[in-house]
Amino acid sequence: MLGVSRIGRFSMRSRLLLLVASLSFGIANALPGAKAYAQTRVVLKSGESAELMSVYFVSNCRSVMLGLPEIEILEGPQQVTLSIKEGMVLPRRQNCANRVQGGVLFATAKGVTEPLETKITYRLKYKTKDGDRPRGYVYLLSLFP
Repeated sequence: MLGVSRIGRFSMRSRLLLLVASLSFGIANALPGAKAYAQTRVVLKSGESAELMSVYFVSNCRSVMLGLPEIEILEGPQQVTLSIKEGMVLPRRQNCANRVQGGVLFATAKGVTEPLETKITYRLKYKTKDGDRPRGYVYLLSLFP
């Protein structure tokens, strides 16, 4: 009987420590600036294009977009343009089984004369059945002639 109570206390202590650790982690992530976001680096030579992301907006795995979103470049080099190629895409982040109407966002580099390390900050302005939904993104760019 003595052995059983030690096991019971040990598991209670373990549960308590796990609870305290979980709460500490949750509080730390809730603080402003506590989350670190990994930025994606895109490497392009002049004349090349790269796929950045799928563009869609879904609710219950059904598209709620009204047309393609508008692209607004807030900061970035003049040698890079962004465009969306319309098509059916699979909303993987929402674990949807079927494709929905959307597109693929591409970055294209043109007129690069010397190597350049910079970033591009842009916003996609989605028009949905529920209203406007702007989303911002940042990519690190390495451009080469």
